[in-house]
Amino acid sequence: MVKRSTAVFSITDVESFKRSLRAWAVQAFPVALCLDSNHAGTMAAQSEVAASALPYWRQPRWECLLAAGAADAICAESGSAFSQLRHFHDYHDDWRFGFLGYDLKNETECLHSRHPDGIALPDLYFFRPEVVIGIRAGDVSALEGYRVEIHALASSPASVFREVQRCAPTDAPAQSVSLRPRMSRRYYSEAVAALREHIAAGDVYEVNFCQEFYAEEARMNPLAVFERLNTRARAPFSAFLRWHDRYLLCASPERFLAKRGQRLFSQPIKGTRRRLADPKADAQLREALRHSEKDRAENAMIVDLVRNDLARHCLPGSVVVEELFGLYTFPTVHQMISTVAGELTPGEHPVAALRDAFPMGSMTGAPKIRAMELIEQYERTRRGLYSGAVGYCSPEGDFDFNVVIRSLLYRADTGYISAQVGSAIVFDSKPEEEYEECLIKLEALQKSLLS
Repeated sequence: MVKRSTAVFSITDVESFKRSLRAWAVQAFPVALCLDSNHAGTMAAQSEVAASALPYWRQPRWECLLAAGAADAICAESGSAFSQLRHFHDYHDDWRFGFLGYDLKNETECLHSRHPDGIALPDLYFFRPEVVIGIRAGDVSALEGYRVEIHALASSPASVFREVQRCAPTDAPAQSVSLRPRMSRRYYSEAVAALREHIAAGDVYEVNFCQEFYAEEARMNPLAVFERLNTRARAPFSAFLRWHDRYLLCASPERFLAKRGQRLFSQPIKGTRRRLADPKADAQLREALRHSEKDRAENAMIVDLVRNDLARHCLPGSVVVEELFGLYTFPTVHQMISTVAGELTPGEHPVAALRDAFPMGSMTGAPKIRAMELIEQYERTRRGLYSGAVGYCSPEGDFDFNVVIRSLLYRADTGYISAQVGSAIVFDSKPEEEYEECLIKLEALQKSLLS
């Protein structure tokens, strides 16, 4: 296998460089994925502890990581996708980037997906990039600035660095697009009522119920819209994906699953409140989330599900809840986030652990299989990449994947735009409150589409 040429460079204006980096990748390559942590370590430190005391799972390895061009790739539909990914993972002792669509559930369980899908991405796609560019997190000083690492298969890292520096960030104006709901508010309320009846009957404890807002024959500059969304949300698991004429614009605050050495950890989110302009009222709303019995119950149920998922491939007794009901504040929302971790059993394949935790419990409900059956019954759109994951595997064997939420999906050839949002339905759920939570999550997405 051809080895990569590697070089390290220094920059001072990291935000400008990241915008140039994304513009360069989109202009030069039909396949590119940029992952942006938006200074997550600094943001997390604002919650309760100093940056120097942050636990390992609150310290991102990279401030930004970009993969451009596909030197080799796999594209698979549900059926044998995870076995193909395992082979691809074992064959390439190199960087691998890609995505997992929600409908891989049909491979992991005896399920189906029959709803329409306006985006039509493959269920699984991973590629070995021609170029990988990483900006180290927390590596800034007054003298040297941020470290930029460039790993290239064929190009000179120095020439790549110069090309990126010359590439002007996109500021192109975008056509204003208004999204409309796929399901009526009346249907949504009726579906929530029906799900509460399933919960009362003991079919399920919790269901993550989602709805689509969409536009057709729309035209937009996906990178310009992403830059607006990313500036507004500053989410720690943001991602911009170009896959030919399909695009993902993702402002996710949630990690699905990561591996560092032999340690696996997941950070499910349950519990959301809107940010308020008045500092006092905003702080009161944050504290209300902290003490909400409903949100804590939802979070605890998913934590138990994640513990069971990780225990399938972790050493007995090693799975622990490292943080329960953590409160995190982002520019647009407050979130309740827990952290579950465990030690991967020696000899267990990491792709098997990834497969058996997918799809993530925060986007299904519990018990997982019955929740997914009810999702198919009551939702009206195939989720596709929404509720899936994007991320990377490093040459050392580590990986990190987000949860694809707070996202816009765009298909340029048809002009179809999709934004799906949802909430956890439990017995105490009130339809009007759950609908309002959907609108809170939609707000930043819709505003990013208005020029």
